[in-house]
Amino acid sequence: MRLKNKKVIALVEHDFEDLELWYPVLRLQEEGAKVHLVGKEANKTYVGKYGVPAESAYAFTDIKAADYDAILVPGGWAPDKLRRYPEVLEFVREMDEAKKPIGQICHAGWVLISADILKGKNVTSTPGIKDDMTNAGANWSDEPVVVDGHIVSSRRPPDLPPYVKAFADKLAES
Repeated sequence: MRLKNKKVIALVEHDFEDLELWYPVLRLQEEGAKVHLVGKEANKTYVGKYGVPAESAYAFTDIKAADYDAILVPGGWAPDKLRRYPEVLEFVREMDEAKKPIGQICHAGWVLISADILKGKNVTSTPGIKDDMTNAGANWSDEPVVVDGHIVSSRRPPDLPPYVKAFADKLAES
């Protein structure tokens, strides 16, 4: 299992895109990673856009980014809420400074925009936030997955297989 001993933060908030949270979580677990669901509150059930629940193991205030090897930000409408938490933005900034893998898909780019880490980065996202990404200084392209250093970005659920493979590969390298 190539990801044994790797720890990953998977952020949760209501209205996450169900597949964009669970597909990466399950695939990384299959490869041996420990993936912790982290939300505003510990032991709270957050519900995805299509009704799939996710229970947080930890609250934002319970963890330190330095104790983790990577972070995943799911899409859906959750990123619009997640980017309002200072702790989330700090996690993303710390991961960026440490060059640890950051995975973002669909609308998750909003969190990276609010963390102010996209200037000059090559990324993709749902086309719906292309202008937001470019206004933040990113170089946007319409590709299933874009890897720029430690940042792995993707557009939407049909792109999950190449996105999660690229993220797992990056995590295995770190």
